Order: sequence, then C-alpha cells, then structure tokens
Amino acid sequence: MEKEIGKNVSSGAKKVKRVQEEKAKKPVKKNTAVKKASEQAVKREHAAADERVKAAKARAQKKEEKLDKKTALKQAKIEKKAAIKQKKLEKKQRIAEKKLARKEMLAKKKAERLEKRAEKKAALKEKRVEKKAERAARKELLKNESKAEKAQRIAREKKEKIALKRKKQEAHAKAQEEKRKAREAARVRKAEERKHKREQRTERKRSGGFGGWLAAVISLGTACLVLATVVTAGAIRMNEMQASGENSTRATLYEMVSASEELDDSLSKLRVSSGANEQRLLLTNILVDAALMESALEKIPVDQATSTDISAFVNETGSYARTLLAKLARGGSLNETERSTVAYLYEINDKLYTELNDLMTHMKNKDLRSFVNGKQGTVSEKFGELGNETKAEPEEIVDAPFTQEGNVGENRLARFEEITSSEAENKARELFAAYHVREVKFTGETVTQEVSCYNFTLTDENDVEIFAEITKNGGKLAFFDTYEECTTKNFDLETCDAIAREYLKGLGIKDVEAVWLSDAGMVANLTYTAVEDGVRIYPEIIRIRVCEEKGRVVGMDARGYLLNNEDRDLDASLSKAEAQKKLTRGLEPYAANLALIPVDGQEVLCWEFACKYADGEYIVYLDAKTGDEVQLFRVMQSAQGSYLR
Repeated sequence: MEKEIGKNVSSGAKKVKRVQEEKAKKPVKKNTAVKKASEQAVKREHAAADERVKAAKARAQKKEEKLDKKTALKQAKIEKKAAIKQKKLEKKQRIAEKKLARKEMLAKKKAERLEKRAEKKAALKEKRVEKKAERAARKELLKNESKAEKAQRIAREKKEKIALKRKKQEAHAKAQEEKRKAREAARVRKAEERKHKREQRTERKRSGGFGGWLAAVISLGTACLVLATVVTAGAIRMNEMQASGENSTRATLYEMVSASEELDDSLSKLRVSSGANEQRLLLTNILVDAALMESALEKIPVDQATSTDISAFVNETGSYARTLLAKLARGGSLNETERSTVAYLYEINDKLYTELNDLMTHMKNKDLRSFVNGKQGTVSEKFGELGNETKAEPEEIVDAPFTQEGNVGENRLARFEEITSSEAENKARELFAAYHVREVKFTGETVTQEVSCYNFTLTDENDVEIFAEITKNGGKLAFFDTYEECTTKNFDLETCDAIAREYLKGLGIKDVEAVWLSDAGMVANLTYTAVEDGVRIYPEIIRIRVCEEKGRVVGMDARGYLLNNEDRDLDASLSKAEAQKKLTRGLEPYAANLALIPVDGQEVLCWEFACKYADGEYIVYLDAKTGDEVQLFRVMQSAQGSYLR
C-alpha cells in the first residue's frame, strides 16, 4: 500500500513534464470569434463577387439591348426610306400614267375634231358642188328662155318668195303662239301644283291638337327671322348706344339674334334631313333655341299683346319639337306632312327676312332709340305686325286622309321583273290608246327610294300634252297628268265617279271604294281605297281627276296602291259597338267601318267613325284591338268642297 502511494506522487519536474505531454496529446482549439469573423469575411467576398458578376451581366445585357435597339432603328430608318422612295416612284408612275392618259385623251379629241372638221368640209364641198350644178342647170335653162317665159318665171318666183315669206311669218307666229301657250300652260300647271301641295299639307292631331302646334311653329319662324334681321342687317350700331338701358337691350337683341339664327339654321336643315340621329339633334337644338328666345323675349320693350303672341308661338314650337322627338324615340319617322310643314315654315321665314332686312337696312338711329325707349316708331310698328303675322295659319289641308303616306312596310313592286324603256313606251301607247295619242316621247327616269319609273310625254291629236310615269318593275301606270283646261260643268260627281271606276277596271283594279269626292273648279277629285272583306285599305290609295267638261280621266296617282297591294289577315278584337263606347262624349257617329291605316310606317287596323260634334264634323280612328285613339281629322268646308285639317 505504501509503495503504490509513493508511485503516484512525483516530483514537480515530473509533474510539469507530464502536463506538457498531456497538452501535446490534446488537439489545439481555435478561437471561436476569430473563426466566425473569417467565415463572414468569406461570405461577404462571395456576395461581392456575385454582385460583380450580376453587374457585369446587366451591363452586357444593356449593351446588347442598346445594340439591338440601334440596329432596329437603323433597320426602320432604312425601311422608311425605302417606303418613301417607293411612294415617290409610285407617285411618279401615277403622274406619268395621268400625263399619258391626258395626252391620249387630247390626241383622241384632236383626232375627233379633225374628223368632224373634215366631214364638215366635205359636206360643204358637196353642197357647193350641188349649188354649182344647180346654177349651171339654171343658166342652161335660162339660155333658151323666151321673153314671155322669162316674165312668167319672174312672176312665179315673186309669188313663191311672197308665199315663202308668208309661210315663215305664219310659222314664226305659230311658234310664238305655241310658246305663249306653253308658258301659260306652265303657269297654270305650276299654280295647280302649288295649290295641290297646299291642299296636301296636313298634320295629325294629338290629344291637344296639331293646329296650335302648326300655328306656333310658323309664328315662331316669323318671329325668329324678324328678330334676326333686327341685328344682322347692321341697323344697330353699337358705338351709338351709350346709355346703360340701350346697352342692355342691345345685348338682349344679340341674344335673340343668336337663338333665332340657330333656329333658322336648324329648320333649314330639318326640311332636308333624312337621318333619325340628325333629326333628333336638330329638334333638340330647336328646343334649346326656343327656350333662349323665350328668356330674351321677356326683356324686349314691346307691348304686352305682341309679347304674348310671340311668346305663345315660341312655347308651342318647343312643344311641337318635343312631340316630334318623342315620335323619333318610338322608332317613327317624319312623314310628308311634317316635312311640308317644315318647308313651308322655312319659306315664310325667308320671305319675312327679305322684307324686314330691307326695312332694317334703311332704319334711322332715332327709330332704334325709340324702340329701345319703348316709344312708337318703325321698329315698334314692325314688331306689332310681327305679332299679327304669327297668328296666321298655313293652308295645311288635304282632300282625303292618308294621301301622302307612300310605301308602308315592304315594297310590293319589287316582286315584278324590270322592263326596258321601249317596252314601257309600248305600254304607254297601249294605256292611252283612247286618248288618240299621235306622239310619245321618252323624257328620262324618275328614281326614288320607293319606286323607279320611266317618264313619257304624250301628245294627242289636239296638241294636249300628257305626262305619264310607267314603273320599271312590272310596267304599271303609276302616275299621269294632263294639262288641259276644263271650263264647263257637263258631268256631276256621281257620273265622274262612274267614269273613274270604269277607267280603273281597264287597269285591272276593281275592288275599290270611293272615300272622298270633291270639286276643284271644273275637275272632280276622287279618292279610292282598296277594299278587302269590307275593310278599307288606306295604304292602297288611288287618286283620280276627272274633267267635268269632257267626262274623261285627266289625272291619276296610283303609287300608294302599287307599292302596298297585297292580301292581309284582318281581325278586329273590338266590335263596332265596343269601339263606339270609347269615343269622346259628345261625338255622334253617323257612319262607321273598319279601316287599315298607316301609322309611323306601320299598318294599324282601326274603326273609322264619321262623327258630328256641335256644329262641326270629325273623322276619328280607334285601334280595333285596344280602342285607343290613333288619328283624328276635322272636316272643313270650302267653295271647292270638303277637306280635312
């Protein structure tokens, strides 16, 4: 035991040695902090290297993109230059072709001129040769002429000269007389056409009636144009109006001029516009201008009566424009009556503008100042006349309902094959054989959206001209008119009706009913509609004119019949009694029948009631399915018979 303890206890030197040996055997541990720092440095270096690589790649890519862009721009520039060069070459080629074509055309014309000149020269030469031969023959004849024969020849030639002179004078007188007759016939024809147009102008009445609207529109047009001329004629000189009241009135007049000019422009465009979008825009402008006019009118120093008259017209015009806008919004379109109204309004405006422009051009400054100060003078009197003019109503009348509707729905003429002008001429000769026609002239074509026709002027044995239109599709007689006077009443309306029906039978038209008979001078105006199962088909309307002196048809318009003729399924939901109950109280019907009428380009089956109300007469159309009032006419009386408003 003691020996073991002694072995374990060594001297200090041995202990030191042993410790060193143990240390030598143990691995040397690195400092942790140093190691971490070294690793982070390596990582940073790697990251920096990666960033440098990325930056180098980005620079290389940017350089490459720049190079590509430069190359693309260069290529585009080259292509643009090539395109410009190509265009120049094409333009140069076109110019060269145009020059060549012009050169060829000029050469052709020159050749034609030379050819005509040569032909003319040859004809003159031939004529000279003929005259020379005639002179030679005459000279030879005169050589052997005796004294007596010479005297006889001279007397004979003298008589021939006198006869020739008289013949020329008679021919000249006849030509002058024919010209006079032609001018007179043209004057009569134009007068009849103007009268016919006036008679055809009508407007459908709404719940409030169209009469007020129409009067308002016409009155507004006159008001607008008068107010426009007050300023536009140059009569108002701004540098002479220094008082504040005058300046205020001047500004108001300018405001009215602006509105009235815009209104006149819109009305002028509306009379020829056919697009629904453009019409809506124009009607909207009319609404706005009417409001501006009403606002300015309140500031004008005119008397109360005149202001009230003009203001009423302005308001009614706005109302009428609003009504037409509503019609367009429902998918409808402006009919011929509405277009005629707009055209009539424009004509009135133009006439008043011409008259007032002359007045305002020569107006003195004191007259304008008197007007501004509310005193009587030239301008005040003219505004007073304007108030009276706005009360006038146009002659918007027709002699039968629905005479201006034209094509409703599908064009039925399109189903027929087209014929040539020569075939149409033969057809015209055949149709007017009973008129003893001695000459037929083809005068061209009439092409419209609804129907295309060949036009002919036929002359009978008495030199009376007949203008006729034969449809290109089917060769039907669509229209004709005769310009001859009827001065004596030898036939009454009943006989003229029989004559017209017989004429229609000759055209193959049998199932018709007379819906309107009237006299215009010595000519009977008869309106017929097709009848199907007792229903009047107003889209298939025919107008006939019969001379009450000679008892023959002198005019016809069958375009409505030709455009709309077809078979239909007609079924009324309401009976006559049920529909009659829906009439306004006080209307007393004395005739009723079913009728198919055109409404906004569509056919509507209605009950047609001829009614009396107090001391007036009306024709009312009620929808045969709903009983709603569709159309209303007022029957008026004149010296020429009844007409509708």
